[in-house]
Amino acid sequence: MDFDRTNAPFVEQRADPFVYKHTDGYYYFTGSVPTYDRIELRRAKSIKDLKNAETHDVWFKHESGPMSRHIWAPEIHYLDGKWYVYFAASEEEDIWKLRPYVIECQGQNPLTDEWKELGQMQSAEEDDKSFIDFSLDGTVFDHKGKRYFCWAEKTGGQFAASNLYLAEMASPVKLKTVQFMLTTPDYDWERIDFWVNEGPAVIKNEGKIYITFSASATGACYCMGLMEADEDADLLDRNSWTKSRYPVLETDENKKIFGPGHNSFTVAQNGTPLCIYHARSYKDAVGDPSVVPESDKRPLEEIKDDPLYDPNRHARLMEVTFDKKGRPVFEFY
Repeated sequence: MDFDRTNAPFVEQRADPFVYKHTDGYYYFTGSVPTYDRIELRRAKSIKDLKNAETHDVWFKHESGPMSRHIWAPEIHYLDGKWYVYFAASEEEDIWKLRPYVIECQGQNPLTDEWKELGQMQSAEEDDKSFIDFSLDGTVFDHKGKRYFCWAEKTGGQFAASNLYLAEMASPVKLKTVQFMLTTPDYDWERIDFWVNEGPAVIKNEGKIYITFSASATGACYCMGLMEADEDADLLDRNSWTKSRYPVLETDENKKIFGPGHNSFTVAQNGTPLCIYHARSYKDAVGDPSVVPESDKRPLEEIKDDPLYDPNRHARLMEVTFDKKGRPVFEFY
């Protein structure tokens, strides 16, 4: 078995973990580094070996302006013969001006070849709503000959609800269709401290397509929900989708897994579906001043109360099983 059936972290201090298994036989891993100032990649022939794989810093934040603060949730994808990384970033002058950005590798080795900035993700020509406000957590997936972009966006300022949106893509950097709101925080478990749906990830099984997402604030209340649709349905039609009434993965105090979420999916070498997620091993997050940018002049106590600067959201994994109806089941070991 190329992965350990355990709840222990397999890559420490990497939140928002993303694993991509490429045709070259390697697993490529990325995630948010605690300092939120760069994009880091690593690869290995097995899931287990990612833990100790050499890390490569392939891109660094700017000193000011766009892409100069909060480098969050990178995902690496191989599209049309090229490597791309999608990530969110804000500005040193406006730290909550989060937007999705794209970089493209100029060669076939994403660890060592040059990366080119392609700028902010672009909306469709007739769409005047996408990426104009707090936007992050973009993911890409192909389905039935079409390519889609799914992301989280708050409309109406920092303290508005974070919804998930979906659109077809025209190219790796531009949408083809107007945004479709996939889900908004409807239930109590999606509204703890903040009203949040974010971190989408896609898995398919037995004629269905599923999108997991994360909900609520980033502390112990963080959890995962599930959207599902028939694989032949119009994915941009609200009536195609249903949402799980309750979280499909949440804190388990007995197993010391707190705030599980922001997952991705991959498969083991034997084809077993795997869910890669992050979680802490304790309930109360404590901000670490050593990972906070010098430009952040908040009082020390305020920083310590900020869960975003607790570096101990570790990447973990679990095997995904399916129930009698074919729906994915997420269970800690």
